[in-house]
Amino acid sequence: MEQDTVVTVIGAGALGAAMAARLGETGHRVRLWNRTPERARAAAEGVDGVTAEGSLHDALSGASFVLTVLRDGRAVADVMGPALGDLDAGAVWVQASTVGPEHAASLAALAGGRGVAYLDAPVSGSTAPARQGTLVWLVAGDPAVVDRARPVLDALGSSVLTVGSGVEGSALKLAVNAWMASATVAMSDILGLCDALGVGHDALAGALEAGALNMPYALQKMRLMDSGEFDPGFAVQLALKDVDLARDSAPLGPLLAVVRQRLEQAVEAGHGDQDLAAVDTVRVRPDLP
Repeated sequence: MEQDTVVTVIGAGALGAAMAARLGETGHRVRLWNRTPERARAAAEGVDGVTAEGSLHDALSGASFVLTVLRDGRAVADVMGPALGDLDAGAVWVQASTVGPEHAASLAALAGGRGVAYLDAPVSGSTAPARQGTLVWLVAGDPAVVDRARPVLDALGSSVLTVGSGVEGSALKLAVNAWMASATVAMSDILGLCDALGVGHDALAGALEAGALNMPYALQKMRLMDSGEFDPGFAVQLALKDVDLARDSAPLGPLLAVVRQRLEQAVEAGHGDQDLAAVDTVRVRPDLP
């Protein structure tokens, strides 16, 4: 990427800050903006190649690529709707927030109405893969625009899956995150079964790792559950938000309804900002009074 190319990241939450840091350390000129300016300044402090911008206009003007990494579709529309006029001709908007297909279609129409090149491009992966450049992009959009965005996509991801030309990326992301939440809740309940049967957790991990049932993600969550350390990679409240987006888009089956209930219980118990593995804190433990 040429040295005068600017990448703007909108959203300095855990994922946005990790993306900005990765882009900065791989030689990109990064502007980071957040609705709470202090958060952007804290995320950019001491990070090579990343500058916090207090003005959204200044963050967008002259940028070749803009990544939105915000909580939901409404937040993205509120921020970008009034600001699209600040984008230079030829800029590419990479919409990486998890917003669901309905909001994604509205954002695509918003971009189209202003003549802005747009990609529906959520990611599979959280903060650690973002810092390592191993995210999986779930991209829908014009193939020519995907090619133009390759320098940014490749810097952040180990895979770029082109899944359609509309909002298929956002639809797929809901399915991926529903699977992720289901696997985590299932692991919590299996640990409870192990405890009731007198099966050690290390024995379970060894049996799974030895064969086709190995699932590194679930075993990672098992280790967090056993340690009781729930620093967020992906927060419970975000998982609940995404399952609710899925519910708004299609009926939930019985299993996903139970998964949603467990997520809601964890949020109500005060674990919403903790890692998804914190669903284990509200697991029913029959051996306790």
